[in-house]
Amino acid sequence: MGELEMRGVSGDREATDAWVRAVVAGFLDRGADLSREELDARYARQELSRARGFFEKDGDRERCVATFNSLPQRLTTVGGAQLVAAGVSGVTVTVTHRRRGLLSRLMERELREARERGDALASLIAAEYRIYGRYGFGPATSFVNWRVNTRRAGLDERWSPAEVDGTLALVEDAEAREVLPGLHRRFRAVTAGAVSRDDFHWDRVTGRVPVASEGTRPLWAVYRDGAGVVRGLAGFAVEKDWDRGMPDATARVRTFYAEDDAVERALWRLLFSLDWVSVVDTGRARPDSTLPLMLPDARAATVAEVADFLWLRPLDVPAMLAARSYAAEGELVLEVRDPMGLANGRFLLTAGTDGASCAPTTRSAELTLDVGALGRLYLGDDSAARLLAGGLLSEETNGATARADLLLHTGRRPWCPDIF
Repeated sequence: MGELEMRGVSGDREATDAWVRAVVAGFLDRGADLSREELDARYARQELSRARGFFEKDGDRERCVATFNSLPQRLTTVGGAQLVAAGVSGVTVTVTHRRRGLLSRLMERELREARERGDALASLIAAEYRIYGRYGFGPATSFVNWRVNTRRAGLDERWSPAEVDGTLALVEDAEAREVLPGLHRRFRAVTAGAVSRDDFHWDRVTGRVPVASEGTRPLWAVYRDGAGVVRGLAGFAVEKDWDRGMPDATARVRTFYAEDDAVERALWRLLFSLDWVSVVDTGRARPDSTLPLMLPDARAATVAEVADFLWLRPLDVPAMLAARSYAAEGELVLEVRDPMGLANGRFLLTAGTDGASCAPTTRSAELTLDVGALGRLYLGDDSAARLLAGGLLSEETNGATARADLLLHTGRRPWCPDIF
C-alpha cells in the first residue's frame, strides 16, 4: 500500500477525473470506460465543491481509492417547510482499501463541517443498510414497487386519455428537460421527504449529459392541466417480448412525479393502457399510493419490493423540530443522544396549530432516543410505539410515547423518489 492523502477535487481536473472514475467503479460499473465527453460534462456541470477522496501515491502513480461528496440540498418537511441539508452522495471505498477507516474519516469530517455550516441535517440513500446507522442516520422514508398485470386489472381497455380533465401526451427528451425542473419544484413543495435536484441531474435523466451505465433512453408521458401547466410526468422504458406470437412487454417506470392524486391516477391509467404491455413495473412508488384502489382487481398489483430509501441524520434538533407541522397541540421533552456530540441534548418541543418551537431545556426527559431513532421519527413514517417495542427508545414518563405519536403522526406518508 502506498501513502494515502485525503483532499478535495474541486478545481483540479486530473483529480476530478480520477474521482469520477473511482465513483463509477465503486458502483461496479466500468469507470475506466468513461468517455471524454462524459468526463467533460461532469467536470463542467456536476456539483463537486465538497467532493473529496483518498488518493494513494505509489511512486509516480496516483489513484483515487475512496470517494465522498456532499450536495447542497433542501428537504421538504411535514407541512411544506424547506430545511437545509447536506446530501451525502458518491460514497465508495475500493475493495482493496476496505477496513482502514477511510469512510469513517470522510463521513465524520463532513458531518462536523455540515453542523458548522448550519445545516439542519444530513441525508443519503443507503445502498447498504448496515453501514450508516453507526454514523447516526436512520431510515425516514420508504417505497413500494408494484408489478401490475394489466390484463388482469379489470380496467376498461377502451379508455382514452381524452377522458381526463387535463391532457396527456408523449414528449421528447428536450421537452421533458424543459418542464421537469418546474414540475419537480411544485411536486417537492407538497411532498414531505422530497429533496431538491440540480440542473446536472435533469441533464442526466433526459440524455443531455451522456451516461453510459444508464441503459435505454426512457419515453416521457406528460400531464397538463386546463391552463397548460405541467402537473405530472412519468418516464418509462419498455422491454419488448413476445409469447407465442402475442406481445408480452414490460414497462418499467424510472421517473414519476404528480402534484396530486388525480394526476397520479391519470398517469397510471395511461401506463396501464400501453399497447403490447402486459406488466407495468412501478419502480419506487410512494408507499401509500392510491394505485391499488383504482384497479377493479387490486390483486393485479403485486408487491415486488418494499424497502427503506431516504435516511436522515439530525444535526440541529431545535431547527428540525421547529420547522415541521404537527397533528395536534402539546409538549414533549426529548433526550437525544449523539456519540459524535453534534446533536445531543435535552429539548422541549412545543407544538401548536399555528407553528412550533423547540429549545434546550432542563426539564426531565420524557423520551430518550439516539439521533438515528429521531431520524426515523422525524417525517412520520415510523412510530414511537414501534421503536419503543423494538428497544430503540425508552419512555421515561408514562404516556410520552403515545403523545409523541399523536404529535408526529401524518395523514400521508413521506416519500422521496429521487436517488442523489
